[in-house]
Amino acid sequence: MAFTFDRDAVLAQVYREVEGRFASVGRADLAHGWDHIERVYRLALAIAQREGADQFVVGMAALLHDLGRVATEDEGEERLSTAQERHHADLSHDLAAEVLAAHGVPAEEREAILHAVLAHSFSRGIEPQTLEARVVRDADRLDGLGAIGVMRWAITGALRAVAETRPYHPTDPFAEQHVPDDRRYLLDHFYTKLLRIGEMMGTATGRALAQERLAFMRRYLEEFRRELRLEGLPG
Repeated sequence: MAFTFDRDAVLAQVYREVEGRFASVGRADLAHGWDHIERVYRLALAIAQREGADQFVVGMAALLHDLGRVATEDEGEERLSTAQERHHADLSHDLAAEVLAAHGVPAEEREAILHAVLAHSFSRGIEPQTLEARVVRDADRLDGLGAIGVMRWAITGALRAVAETRPYHPTDPFAEQHVPDDRRYLLDHFYTKLLRIGEMMGTATGRALAQERLAFMRRYLEEFRRELRLEGLPG
């Protein structure tokens, strides 16, 4: 009897496995935890439907794209050490390959999923070569924008802050005079990355959503400016 690969069943099983894996994390990165994965998964599938992309490939890649950020209780120090030595997208690619092999995902789908996992990263700099990879990258980047993006920016900034880190430049908070440096000033991350993301969307749906979410972030910065200037005080 010929083997029939049940895409829906595998996708549902991997969803449960990834959720469980993130639930067992010993050191949680709140900006890249299961909440982030689940949002990217739902958004990626919604974009895929509108763009005509393969939903199985997109869904699997969205679930697996940040697997390299996880250090489970069982793997703890060894996995964390490995993650620190390698880019998370590379580690995610390798861990995703193990998951796909374990579930018998056919070679063509496996290759497409792994490419999308590797190409999702902003800092890795790999251009997506397929519609599915563009969809996953768009969904991941969109989760860094809008109201959710502001929350994740604050979380990430707090996690990565060092003794010299300040919330914003004391005399030039909005990077109008200095070269933005988000390692020193948290607010500069808007100018080094977040406000640039809209130019990097790979799908029409992603571009439309990015503009909407970026508009919110610009309003946030304007409100930030007003509060710093003590504008709006009652007469």
